[in-house]
Amino acid sequence: MPASTPLSEFDARLLEFAETAPRSPGARDEAITRTLGISAVRYHQRLNRLLDDPAAAAAHPALVARLRRIRNQRAESRRRAESG
Repeated sequence: MPASTPLSEFDARLLEFAETAPRSPGARDEAITRTLGISAVRYHQRLNRLLDDPAAAAAHPALVARLRRIRNQRAESRRRAESG
């Protein structure tokens, strides 16, 4: 497996934010814009990409594992809903 590139400063900030982000979707979206200066859609796109980045997993193993598990559960729920 090739060596991963280190996280950018922004990606490190994004992961730190994800660890402490408000649970309420409305409050989270507002905090994303205020804290990171990007839209909630862009945040989720970037976070989803980071979940597959070995550098992100090395920097925040528990967070990445938890978010991967949530992502996988949601994908499985969507598959079941589409087939049923």
